[in-house]
Amino acid sequence: MTTDPWGRVDDDGTVYVRTSEGERVVGSWQAGEPEEALAFFRRKYDSLVTEVELLEKRLNTTDLSAAAAMSNIDKLRSAVQEAHAVGDLDALTRRLDALAGRAETRKVEQKQAQERARGEAREIKERIVAEAERVAVETTHWKSGGERMLQLIEEWKKAPRADRPTEQALWKRMSAARNSFSKRRKAYFANLDHERESVRSEKERIVAEAEALSGSTEWGETARAYRDLMQQWKRTGRADRASEDRLWARFKAAQDTFFDARNAVFAERDAELRVNADAKEKILAEAQTEIRGLISDPRRARARLRDFQEAWEEAGELPRDTRDRLEGAFRQIEDEVRRAEESEWERKNPEAQARARATVAQLATAIADLEKKLEKARANNDARRVKEAEEALEARRSWLAEAEKALGDLS
Repeated sequence: MTTDPWGRVDDDGTVYVRTSEGERVVGSWQAGEPEEALAFFRRKYDSLVTEVELLEKRLNTTDLSAAAAMSNIDKLRSAVQEAHAVGDLDALTRRLDALAGRAETRKVEQKQAQERARGEAREIKERIVAEAERVAVETTHWKSGGERMLQLIEEWKKAPRADRPTEQALWKRMSAARNSFSKRRKAYFANLDHERESVRSEKERIVAEAEALSGSTEWGETARAYRDLMQQWKRTGRADRASEDRLWARFKAAQDTFFDARNAVFAERDAELRVNADAKEKILAEAQTEIRGLISDPRRARARLRDFQEAWEEAGELPRDTRDRLEGAFRQIEDEVRRAEESEWERKNPEAQARARATVAQLATAIADLEKKLEKARANNDARRVKEAEEALEARRSWLAEAEKALGDLS
């Protein structure tokens, strides 16, 4: 019988392996020497050792999942328990037990890491959903809002996954936000289309009225009507771009037709009135020289002004480009005569003269009284009263001089 520390070959060729539970048969050998049999079954044991070592290395140096590790451990444990091999099978079992312990530790670690990852994924997706809900409720910039909603959907797809119930609940909110945004945008543009159609209809009316006025020769009234139509156009708002451009082109064409015709008529009229402007230039120059020379005698100035006014009216209407300048200059001469007359009336007004005489008399009386007070104060050697009387006399005499001058002017 041939033996080694972990097995033996019986005389009949039966091969045994020794374990903590006793011997068990692992095979038989009839074709050669017993040593060859033990060597054969030891090689099978070495194969098992190699598999265990490989699993140990994978568990220590890779991110092998705990579930995969346990599955491999269970397979190797069965293989060791049923192995047709000679070797320290108990040692392999202990090594597998140690690997199972490490796999259990990894299972806990992986579960914790998974929970952390799911928590982080939940936070990421909650942020995405919260922003999508804000966009759905607040955004009115539809183009940028739509682009941002699409970006959020892509961010969702690329984000890590949370646990299934959380994923479902958050996706339900995400989908609701996207649908809400789409409904708001659709409702806005539907309302906008309705408003633009209303604007388009109103501007069609304005354009039709403008076109009806384009042939009018009521220049002033029609020009005011066009100004009113322009204000209506601005207040109405904007239609769609194509309608807006088309209607504005029609409106401007109608307006240009009227004003071109009016300008042509006015230009012809102004050319005819140019001779009137030349005549009034001469009248104005003569009036400025002669009236201003008579302004010290308002009555003569007024009489001469009437002559110039009659000549001014007879000269006729002025062209537009000189009207304001010439009319303004002539009105300035009329204003100078009016002011001279008013000044003359004030100077000769009896009431004004009476008021001036009364003022002179009052001041003269006051001065006489102050002179008496001054003499009395001097007689009493009252320096304070002397000073007060002298100051009061000086002021009253100054006022009297001014009053006498004003009375002289009125007289």
